[in-house]
Amino acid sequence: MGALAWLGIPLLAAIGAGVWGSWANRTRRTRGDGPELDGYAKFRAAMERPLPHEPAPPMPDTPLLNVDFTAPKPPAHT
Repeated sequence: MGALAWLGIPLLAAIGAGVWGSWANRTRRTRGDGPELDGYAKFRAAMERPLPHEPAPPMPDTPLLNVDFTAPKPPAHT
């Protein structure tokens, strides 16, 4: 009798999984593609719109980084 009880546990689990799968896969009311297509149209319109032209800042005459990459000279021994 105990063996039948242990066989019943996987059977009940399989039935429960089938019921849950049927419930999870039920047909739901869909909202359609309308809102997403509207958002895509807004995105395309924004991408096609030209940016306001701003002049680039002038480049400085001096380098941006003042770094000396030469090796330091050893101290003179006197």
